[in-house]
Amino acid sequence: MKTEPTREHPDPYFLPDEVTLKVHEAMQEDVGSLVSLFKILSDPVRIHILKALWVSDLCVCVLVEITDYKHSALSYHLKLLKDASLVESKRERNFQMYCLTDFGESLLRTMESSFSENLQGKL
Repeated sequence: MKTEPTREHPDPYFLPDEVTLKVHEAMQEDVGSLVSLFKILSDPVRIHILKALWVSDLCVCVLVEITDYKHSALSYHLKLLKDASLVESKRERNFQMYCLTDFGESLLRTMESSFSENLQGKL
């Protein structure tokens, strides 16, 4: 008599109730502000602006000269970055100067140190 080989059945996946509850809570969290921040950071022009401001506080007129973008386009991007609390501006004589906020600098530093190393050649 020929016998069929028996298949081993894996143990069912078990998740403790407290973990299930925490996962459910995480899935219900409002992540709108985080999504908005990632949308702001999803444009290469805005990343380049942040990197330029990491080097030095700059006037829009300098950014216009070195990027060949129109003043209105750069002003739009700077407004979005300002609304996200990544940059701030102050008037110096006849110039509106932009600089990174502490949050903007911290975020850029984190992106540079973490993401750059981990994403090299993967995307």
